[in-house]
This record gives sequence, C-alpha cells and structure tokens, in this order.
Amino acid sequence: MEICYQPHIDREIESLIERIYPPRVCIDNDACRDCTVVKVDSANKHGILLEMVQVLTDFDLIISKSYISSDGGWFMDVFHVTDKAGKKLTDDTLMLHIQQRIQITFTRSQELCATRSKGEISREKQKASMENTALEMSGMDRPGLLSELSAVLVDLGCSITSATAWTYNDRAACVIYVEEASTLGPISDPKRLAHVEEQLENVVAAHGGTGERKSVRLTTLARGRTHTERRLHQLMYADRDYESCRACHGDSSGEHKKGCDGTHVSVGRCEDKGYLVVNVRSRDRPKLLFDTVCVLTDMQYVVFHAAISSKKSMADQEYFIRHSTGSSVLCGESERQKLTLCLIAAIERRVSHGLRVDIRTENRMGLLSNVTRVFRENGLSILRVEIGTEGEKAAGSFFVTDSSGEEVNPNIAELVRQESGGSVVTDHKSPYRVPQSPSSSIISDTKARIEGKPRFSLGSMLWSHLERLSGSFGPIRS
Repeated sequence: MEICYQPHIDREIESLIERIYPPRVCIDNDACRDCTVVKVDSANKHGILLEMVQVLTDFDLIISKSYISSDGGWFMDVFHVTDKAGKKLTDDTLMLHIQQRIQITFTRSQELCATRSKGEISREKQKASMENTALEMSGMDRPGLLSELSAVLVDLGCSITSATAWTYNDRAACVIYVEEASTLGPISDPKRLAHVEEQLENVVAAHGGTGERKSVRLTTLARGRTHTERRLHQLMYADRDYESCRACHGDSSGEHKKGCDGTHVSVGRCEDKGYLVVNVRSRDRPKLLFDTVCVLTDMQYVVFHAAISSKKSMADQEYFIRHSTGSSVLCGESERQKLTLCLIAAIERRVSHGLRVDIRTENRMGLLSNVTRVFRENGLSILRVEIGTEGEKAAGSFFVTDSSGEEVNPNIAELVRQESGGSVVTDHKSPYRVPQSPSSSIISDTKARIEGKPRFSLGSMLWSHLERLSGSFGPIRS
C-alpha cells in the first residue's frame, strides 16, 4: 500500500504567491521559422494547463507542439502555434489580446477564490450575473432527438440563441441556450423553468427503457463563466459515453467498433519518479490538446510534464501525471482501462463523419426546429451540430449520416435551403480525412485544393464564425 502525504496550503497564501509572481507571457516570432512560440510561466495551480490551452484554442490557434513542466510549485508551458492558415502570428493586436486574456484568466481565478473564501458575493451580484438560460441534456442518442427537443422549445415559447450537440457511442449531449421569445431575456420564473424542464424530460424519456440513464437540466448560467465545449466534455464524461473498443487499447485480435477513429492510448508507470505515463497517438486535428486535457482534468489528474507534437496527419502526446490526491497508483486494471477509454472518448467525440451541411440565413423563431425536421423526415441522423446567432443572422454546421449506412445524398442541401431561406454549403467528411498539416483549417474547399487555386469558402467562414461563438462564454470553473 502506498501512503501519500499532501500538505495543506492555505488558499489566501497561495493567492498571495500568485499575486507576487503573476504569469509572464512571452510571444516569440524569431525562435522558430514556421510558427510562433508562446511561453507562459508563473506559480502553479490546479487546472492552469487547461486554462492556457483553452485561451489559445478560443483564439482559433493551432497548437503543433507543446512542452509542459510544472514540478516544484512553478509551471512553464511552451506552445508552438500558428493561425488557421498555417502562418505565424503577425497581428500585434491579436498577440496583445492573447497576453491580456491569459492575465485576465489568472485575475478572475484569484478574485473568484477570494470572494468564495470571504463570502463576499452578494445576492444582487449573483442575480445580475445570471443572464443565460441553458438546457443541458445527456442520454441515449436516437434519430430525431434534437428535432423533437427544439420543436418542444418553440411550442413553449422559447427562442434558441445557440446550440451545440455531440454524439459518441450511441450517447448524446447538448447545450442549448434559450430565451423567452416574448421578452428576449432569460427565463427567470422558477415555475416556468420547472414546467419547461418537465416537458423536455418527457421528450428524452419517451423512447428510453426503464433505468435508462439520462440527465435534463434547465438552468440559469452566469454569463462569461461557462465554456460550451468544456461543458459538453463534462456532460458526456458524467454520462459515461466511453465503452470498450478492444483494438484501441492493445488487443490486436479486436476490431475497431463503428465510428472509432483508431486512437491508441497506453498507460504505464515511471517507477523512479512515481508518475503515471500516458502515451496517446491519434489523427491530428484542431483542438486535440484541449480535448485531451479536459478529460485529465475531469478525472482529477495533474499533469506534471508533457510533450506534444504532430507530424503530417498524426499527433503524439505523452503525459507524466499523478492523481490530485498525490497517488501514482491506479486502482487496479479497471481504473487503467477507464483512463484509457475516457481519453479515447474525449478525442473522438469531435471526429467528423458523414455529410457536413453549413447554413447561414436570417435568424427567426423555430429555425433550428425546421432545419432538423428536414433531416429527420429524410431518415438522417445528426452526429454533431453547432449553431449560433449574431444580431439578425444565424450560422450553423450540421454533420449528418444515413441511418442505413449509405452516403447522404448532397441534394439534401436544397431541401435545407428551401426551409432556411439562406445559403447552404455541403462537404463530405470522412472520419479518416484530416487536415494536410496541423495548421490546416478543419474544413477546406475540396475543389479549390485540387485545382490549386485560392477560392472563397463559405464553409470556412462559417466554421471560423461558429468557433468564435462557442468560445465567447468564457472559461468554466471546474
């Protein structure tokens, strides 16, 4: 049995150290020929790695390499980044905003801890900060689920301002922000909240069996404190969307299950230093590091050292970790398997399959309900969706597949266009088609790439717009 001693550190003293040694942010364009190097060092604290990665990904930066060290109460993170076009950062304003955002992240954390410890958050401030009503749902996936949820919200007089939904291993999770259609504000009446939540629960439970796990929660969230993609990782982890895929963790006789992208994870031990050593090899894509660090944070692991690199279409990640309790011992083979499968799930939740349908149109009441109904009536399943509004416009991306396994007819775009009344672009997404380099955009115009000519891509514009929307809610405090 391993006995671990973890000293108690007073939060006020820890906060004082952070104030004395605020984070230093250095953005260097001379150290590397092909990328910009971002260095951050400061006093260490739990969750700081996730916060740094979240800041960079929210600026749509591609992290091609990273070196992380946080032993001895101090951390230093080095990130090699480019913009989505694969170029160095040259915009001085952007680089200044990155530095300021990192500083603000630390400042918010200190203020939050101080107010929690002293109990200085008044009811008035709490009420003023709660400005978003959100539906958080997780449960068994089925065709038409999102369509039914959005239709019920319309019937109840709720206007959808943004929605993000992921599916993995026959499980689904979504975060949908809604307003009262009559007042264009959050739903503040507790009885009204309870009634809407009850109706949504009925939709989720309609096709579920006895004992089927599910979660439906309509809540009011503080603006600027919830990061949508971070929250989705938490919802799907809590829903236990991870399940066994023998080929993914070393069983050569196993076959990858349907939808698996072939991500491989191994977990070992570094006996000399008492670390767990986690190696991950997967197809490279934007936000890969963010997704991996999310699950390590959710599982209460602390990253002491890490090295991340990508070459062509593949990415390798190596982590030296301990549990937050200080223990380096996994509780048997079952816990090792759980860590392995949770990492695979976190990486593959965002893998793109099927036909991608991008829309941009005038925003109106019931738009999401109408578009998803078109997919449902044509026998299509929605694997992933991200849609948001800005002013009078709505822009969204849907990944859809045929329930029978056949390729989706691109003519579905015309039906969507007729229903939405706006611009629609389609693009077939194979699960094994990835950007040609780590700095490539998540979506590119296929014809332009073949012809070697630059071409305006509405899909690229929409995706860039959506990613800014998804990150606009600020960091979540886990």
